[in-house]
Amino acid sequence: MTAVPPRPKHLDSPSLPTIFKYMGKTQVWVYRRTGGRIGAKWRVGAGFRKPVPTLLLDHRGRKSGVDYTTPLLYLVDGPDTVVVASQGGLPKHPQWYHNLRAAPDTHIQIGRDRHPVRARTAAPDERARLWPLLVDAYADFEHYQAWADREIPVVILEPR
Repeated sequence: MTAVPPRPKHLDSPSLPTIFKYMGKTQVWVYRRTGGRIGAKWRVGAGFRKPVPTLLLDHRGRKSGVDYTTPLLYLVDGPDTVVVASQGGLPKHPQWYHNLRAAPDTHIQIGRDRHPVRARTAAPDERARLWPLLVDAYADFEHYQAWADREIPVVILEPR
């Protein structure tokens, strides 16, 4: 375990969600047009030294009914794909997490391949097993958890 840096003040900026939104939209646009040749590796923060694979997650707004796509870091665990609802350690769960809880059947895109999946939040024993693997894949998850006043959900995307 490394020393956790202090929580950055910019995490409290009201403009941060808007920045995340437009960065995500740009990454989705590039990822889709290049079949993942560009945008399929996260190279920010801990990903600068150890790039992390990125997928595209489709989800439907639970209130609006609007279809969204969100780029997320992931790891493969047997037949399952695992993502983290970290939102950079912000106080609230990301909207995509709430949307998946309301409508868990969805699709992911890895490279050019699109797969149907069913999302579920990892049970405590699953989270305990997966969390160290996720931190090994992207060390900043450890910082995000330390900064958040919530347990960051681990989401298992099972093939369907």
